[in-house]
Amino acid sequence: MPAFFVPLKEIAALTQGALLGRPDLVITGVAGLSDAGPGDLSFVTGEAASKEAASTRALALLVPRPIDGLASAQIVVTNPALAMTQVVEKFFVPQRPAPGVSKLVSRGNEVVLGEGVSIWPFVTLDDRVSIGRGTTLYSNVFVGEGGVIGEDCVIYPNVTIREGVTIGNRVIIHSGTVVGSDGFGYIQEGGRHHKIPQVGTVVIEDDVELGANVTVDRATFGKTIVRRGTKVDNLVQIAHNVEVGEHNILVAQVGIAGSSKTGHHVMVGGQAGIADHVTVGDFAMIAARSGLNRDVPAKEVVAGAPALPRMEWLKAMAIVAKLPELRQQVRDLEDRLKALETKAAAKPMARRNPPQKTSLAAKPKAKSRKRR
Repeated sequence: MPAFFVPLKEIAALTQGALLGRPDLVITGVAGLSDAGPGDLSFVTGEAASKEAASTRALALLVPRPIDGLASAQIVVTNPALAMTQVVEKFFVPQRPAPGVSKLVSRGNEVVLGEGVSIWPFVTLDDRVSIGRGTTLYSNVFVGEGGVIGEDCVIYPNVTIREGVTIGNRVIIHSGTVVGSDGFGYIQEGGRHHKIPQVGTVVIEDDVELGANVTVDRATFGKTIVRRGTKVDNLVQIAHNVEVGEHNILVAQVGIAGSSKTGHHVMVGGQAGIADHVTVGDFAMIAARSGLNRDVPAKEVVAGAPALPRMEWLKAMAIVAKLPELRQQVRDLEDRLKALETKAAAKPMARRNPPQKTSLAAKPKAKSRKRR
């Protein structure tokens, strides 16, 4: 981390916080509560962190409310985590490399480079590529024919951006990612898999970040789209003709199959899978390792495989937790039933000979003859 010397009064001004302590104290680094040392700035969120703050060695803390008995100076802000992010971005993030184009860049015909670009050795720019102002391309980046990259982007080493792909402004793409690879489309005929030509493209809108080893496939026809503000973790697969909405969060190892669509502000947990032609509504949440094979309404939270509304899934999991006990109860009942059946089979059957019913009808009396 570069050496910085930032007075607390500047940090308070940047974060619009109330300073409790000496304004001339100088911050030289940033760290978490447990790792912070003299000279560091840290931050507090939640009750547990407030207790941990009592033992921190940090010079100053960003806090949501004043904490009594601390040796550290305090800056009271509405959102300490956000304030910490502002401080790190302003004072502690290494600056981008100096502008310039290496002589070892492979450049095609009609390539357009904006002002202040930084293009490192062994970058390949195919014909009719356009790179916006202030963008950095690190070593071994490939941009295919007709590719467009906007302003102030950072493309890290070994990224492949295939032909015809459009990247917006302020986009960050980490190493190993491929944007615009062929979609996975085949027709089965005669016992063979015939490849469907993938002639569409990919559009990555402004302020998107793609993690390491992400794959975004080009559309069969039309566009695969990742809309503005979306953040994608490492090892995520976005298939052909998918549309990812604005400000989504896709955590590591998520897979979205072809032609599915997510709304705005959707959150998808790690290793979740979304089947093809599924629509997920705005503000929906997909729990980690879910398997989604149906549409999800806006604001719904789902979990499990196949995915269910969260409360239904929790009820199902509560039953699953009791299965060993229920299994033992069933076994006990089976044993008792078997014992009863065995006992009944061993008992001799009582012979039932009901008495025969006889007719006791009275015989008519003989008429007596009177003698005269």
